[in-house]
Amino acid sequence: MRVVQFNEFGGIQALRLEDVDAPSPGPGEILLKVNAVGLNFFDTLVLRDKYQISPPLPFSPGAEVAGTVEVLGEGVTEFAVGERVVAFIGGNGCRERIVTKAKNAVPIPDGVSDDVAAGVVITYGTALHAFKDRGDLKPGESVAVLGAAGGAGVAAVEIAKLMGGRVIAVASSEDKLAFAKAHGADEGVNYSEADLKKKLKELTLPTGVNVLYDCVGGDAAEPSLRAMAWEGRYLVLGFASGEIPRIPLNLVLLKGCEIVGVFWTSFVEREPETHRANTAQILQWCRDGKIVPHIHETFPLEDTPKALALIEGRKVTGKVIVHPQE
Repeated sequence: MRVVQFNEFGGIQALRLEDVDAPSPGPGEILLKVNAVGLNFFDTLVLRDKYQISPPLPFSPGAEVAGTVEVLGEGVTEFAVGERVVAFIGGNGCRERIVTKAKNAVPIPDGVSDDVAAGVVITYGTALHAFKDRGDLKPGESVAVLGAAGGAGVAAVEIAKLMGGRVIAVASSEDKLAFAKAHGADEGVNYSEADLKKKLKELTLPTGVNVLYDCVGGDAAEPSLRAMAWEGRYLVLGFASGEIPRIPLNLVLLKGCEIVGVFWTSFVEREPETHRANTAQILQWCRDGKIVPHIHETFPLEDTPKALALIEGRKVTGKVIVHPQE
C-alpha cells in the first residue's frame, strides 16, 4: 500500500511517498481502508521534532482518520465489515490502510461525510473537552478565542456558541474575523491593529473575559490574561506562535483566575469513554446541522506535503483533508 512518511526530522521536505506492506489486525483491532485524513498544525511540529511527543520513525502525518472497516480482529463484535467509522489514532494516518484498536473508533452517522468526520475529531473534540470538561463554560459567559480563524479556532467558536457563550474572535485580519463571525462569533478583535487587552476589556465590561481559549501563546498571552474576569478560566491548549509565554503569576493572584491545561491527547488515553461520548455528540451535532465544519481544501495522498505547507504558512481557514484512495 502507499504511504506518505518521513524517516528523519527534517520538516515537510523530509516526506516521501513510499510503498509498504499492508497491515493485519490483531485481537481487539480493526483494519480500515482510509478514506479521509484530517491534518492539523501540530503535524508540522512533529515533522520538525518540535511537538510535546517525539514519535518513532518512520512516521506519517495525520492523527484522525475516517474510513471503512475491512477486517475485524479477534474478539471485535461492536463493528461490522463495511461500516464507516472515525478514529483518533495519534499519527501515521496518511496511508491507504491502517490498523487501530476498535475502542478508538466511533461510528459515523448517516448524513455525515468522511471528510467532515475526519475533520472534527481533534479540533472539535478538543474544544468540547476544553469548554465542558475543563473550563466549565456556562451559558451567557464571555469567551475569547485566540487564533479564531484557524481549524482549532473555528471549532472553538462553534462549540462555545453551541454551549451558550458570547464569543469574541481574536485574529490578525478583518477577513479572518469575518470568517469567524460567519461561524458564530459575536464580536471580533484584530490584534494587529488594536490593543488586545484594552479591546477585550471594552467588549466584556464590566467583568472581563470569563473563559479564554488559547492555542496560540506568544505575545497574545499576557494581554489576554490582563483582560480576564474574576474567577475566569484561562485555557492553555498549545503554542501555534512557536513561543511558550512566561506568565506573571501575580496577575493570576490578583484576578482570582485559573490557568487550566487542556492536553486532549492525554485525556483521550485516560478517559476513553468520555472521549467517545464527546465524539458521538459532535458527530450528532454535525448530522443535525448545528456544526458545519469548513473544509478549506482536499488533496490526494501524494500531495500531503502541499497540504501541510498551507497549514504551516498560516494560509488555511478551516480544515485540510487528505484522500489516500485518490
